[in-house]
Amino acid sequence: MSKPKIAIVVGSTRAARFADVPTQWIAKIAKSHADIDVEVVDLRDFPLPFFDEVASSAWAPSQNEVAKRWQKKVAEFDGFIFTAAEYNHGPTAVLKNAIDYAANEWNKKSVGFVGYGSVGGARAVEQLRLHAVELQMAPVKSAVHIAWGDFLAVRQGEKKLDELEHLNQAATALVNDVAWWAKVLKAARQADAVAEEVKAA
Repeated sequence: MSKPKIAIVVGSTRAARFADVPTQWIAKIAKSHADIDVEVVDLRDFPLPFFDEVASSAWAPSQNEVAKRWQKKVAEFDGFIFTAAEYNHGPTAVLKNAIDYAANEWNKKSVGFVGYGSVGGARAVEQLRLHAVELQMAPVKSAVHIAWGDFLAVRQGEKKLDELEHLNQAATALVNDVAWWAKVLKAARQADAVAEEVKAA
């Protein structure tokens, strides 16, 4: 079985976003993990309109060409790590919209979160966990929460994320969990596919 492929999804598209900082940091840690392949996926490269399809793609094919391209990209991966800014006690609209534009492509895959904001993005991450469960994903317990003090220190150039050992430890645990579950779930999905082929023969 090939290595599981993990996407680091940049969960903000604002020109002034902070997201690039935790994305580069968590991607570097993830890429050092010998058991997975890692790719950064930037939502700026998928300029999805606000969801306006006749139904979820679980029930009807999407008509929007960017949506089709996004679904194809999501389908490539076995697990995901989202960077999650917190706006008004929830995740960014652009991230929730992107999640809604795919359906079956998320199923039975692991997911973890790197949150940041006033309480480390905890409320945004908590909502994203609920969305993940509805999409039959497997959200891992481990998470990274870049609390306000650390966020300001990094944003103002006083510290770098890789200098904050408590965050490095959390990031390593997150990547390990996402990788473990991605491997297990990939094997299970492949076994299901083989069973379906045998049943159809």
